[in-house]
Amino acid sequence: MAGQALVAAGRTTDGDRPVHSLHAYFLRPGLPGVPIVYQVERVRDGRSFTTRRVTAVQQGRTIFNLTASFHKPEEGPFEHQLPPTREVPDPETLPTVAEEIRKQLGTLPEQLERMARRQPFDIRYVDRLRWNAEEIKGAEPRSAVWMRAVGPLGDDPLVHTCALTYASDMTLLDAVRIPVESLWGPRNFDMASLDHAMWFHRPFRADEWFLYDQESPIITGGRGLARGRIYDLQGRLLVSVVQEGLFRAL
Repeated sequence: MAGQALVAAGRTTDGDRPVHSLHAYFLRPGLPGVPIVYQVERVRDGRSFTTRRVTAVQQGRTIFNLTASFHKPEEGPFEHQLPPTREVPDPETLPTVAEEIRKQLGTLPEQLERMARRQPFDIRYVDRLRWNAEEIKGAEPRSAVWMRAVGPLGDDPLVHTCALTYASDMTLLDAVRIPVESLWGPRNFDMASLDHAMWFHRPFRADEWFLYDQESPIITGGRGLARGRIYDLQGRLLVSVVQEGLFRAL
């Protein structure tokens, strides 16, 4: 929904201003296969910034809303960024998620096999997936993955931004779960995204490798916070992400 809402917002702008931030709330669960109507409010069209508010409606109920801000490119008085927190292997040297699961289980369960064939992003975990309580014990709430779209996405910057927005929700809450369970084993609780915020710092292509470095500073009261930083192959910071998720015992 975040990616689709951003498409709707972007199509109401002149196209000369890339999105620089978005803030979204997941209000109700969406139903797969049921149409969603995206209603866009033109909040502001200024000289430097454009703001849009999007409401997603399904079966007459608001299930999601997003506010996005677009900024006309300009030169700032100075620049800096923190480097990536650690050295990581080249993505081409790492196994895909499907390869890791096949190695552990011998074969992919039918449901995961179907998911692997439809997966729009190639995802490769920097750290080996943990499979048992002994491996999980003492693990820090951190995770890192290389990702890229499985096929070319063309040259429209909005498409790449929306694709990366979609991808940013796929693994971020993993960092919250790592100290307590295997990422690909049976789950003892329900998990859902509550809100999601992103800041886009530099242009990028979502069909080229990017490193998603993720950490969870806290989970308490059933709500876990996760932060992510997205870098390109050269170590340039592209996007910053923060998300809160809801965790409830089954």
